[in-house]
Amino acid sequence: MQCWPSLVMTLSALMALLGVLHLWLFRHQPTYYGKHEPRQSRPGKNPAARTPRCTHLPSRCAWFLQELPSFLVPALLLALRKPPRFAPLGCRLLAGMFCGHYFYRTFIYSFFQRGRPFPLKIVFFGALFCIYNGFLQGYYMIYCAEYPDDWCKDIRFLSGLLLFLSGMGINIHSDFLLRQLRKPGEFTYKIPQGGLFAYVSGANFFGEILEWFGYAIASWSLPALAFAFFTLSCVGPRAYHHHRYYHKTFTAYPRSRKALIPFIF
Repeated sequence: MQCWPSLVMTLSALMALLGVLHLWLFRHQPTYYGKHEPRQSRPGKNPAARTPRCTHLPSRCAWFLQELPSFLVPALLLALRKPPRFAPLGCRLLAGMFCGHYFYRTFIYSFFQRGRPFPLKIVFFGALFCIYNGFLQGYYMIYCAEYPDDWCKDIRFLSGLLLFLSGMGINIHSDFLLRQLRKPGEFTYKIPQGGLFAYVSGANFFGEILEWFGYAIASWSLPALAFAFFTLSCVGPRAYHHHRYYHKTFTAYPRSRKALIPFIF
């Protein structure tokens, strides 16, 4: 396999357009899963008994299947590359950042899930996007990216790495706080507390956005920038709708909290 710059440009532009489309479609209404799923289709205390298996998957299985391609596709692309190694160090570190995130999301995060069962169609489209994005990011980094030998010392790489690690830390910590709100088998929603949730309703989303914009700066590449924009367009509206849900559902919800960006929005 060789590098086709036109393919990278086309796939990156398409991803940015998908981000614009998603932002336009879901600016007024949320994606229907989790707390935003219509009440009549929500599984109750016994999801298997009340929800057809063909329409929902357990949250752990759903997250695993959805996120797996983002880790597996770059790994397969690397295995197919001849020679099997790629250089320089900066390129290997960037690929490790991307795969490291999705290793966590696939093999760690998914097995700690306590959420409601997921609609199968959401899992399907999520997995399709992860295949697409995993191919784009992996293909560019393994077959097309060219960095100087000292890229890991460049201010763009170092500042991007700092943002990436900060965002990942916020994301993981926020996920942990959300899991602590529920006991095993419990599906009720509660007000998130602690960490960055003291300032925003979507602390986990803020961390993920920070993470991928950090990756875009560190890699200084169009595919990574397109993915960062898509992430903002996808989870940004979800954070806003979460914020509205909390205010409608909980009369005691802190009025000082913002939706996504501390003190701003």
